[in-house]
Amino acid sequence: MTTTWKIDPAHSEIQFKARHLMITTVTGHFSSYSLLVETEDNDFTKATKIEFSADPNSIITGEKGRDDFLKSTDFFDTAEHSLIIFKGTKLEKSGEDYRLSGALTIKGITKPITLDVEYGGIAVDSYKQTKAGFSITGKLSRKEFGLTWNAVTEAGNLLVGDEVKLSCEVQLIKG
Repeated sequence: MTTTWKIDPAHSEIQFKARHLMITTVTGHFSSYSLLVETEDNDFTKATKIEFSADPNSIITGEKGRDDFLKSTDFFDTAEHSLIIFKGTKLEKSGEDYRLSGALTIKGITKPITLDVEYGGIAVDSYKQTKAGFSITGKLSRKEFGLTWNAVTEAGNLLVGDEVKLSCEVQLIKG
């Protein structure tokens, strides 16, 4: 029997981290996103659909000027590319945890990506909703997705690192 799961945005977060000046890390997140998962019963390794999207216009780094710049044509070009999309193709056991493979599309460029997934389990909340929890991590090269803008400081340091680390806490609601 097919079971549908949707993200619980009140108990989930989609974060990323990138190096700034190669000496510190800037953290950001998306406030508007969706995730739909279809499984056979409650077995996530038999998922028939894993579809995630985030609105890059909802990016928040804690600095409005930087957020506006990230939405510009120099980075996400949100006027032309309104969604970041991930379509999962396979969730497989890897030791105690899982590996999620799929295709990530940013700025119209699609590349394969594999993410590490820690399954937290299934629980029923006080509203009698069945929920499943996951911690998802991974990394990508922003340049592979056309996010190539950078600058060099007087000291010769790059302003923004290429590697972007992903960190997501996801709670799904059954039904």
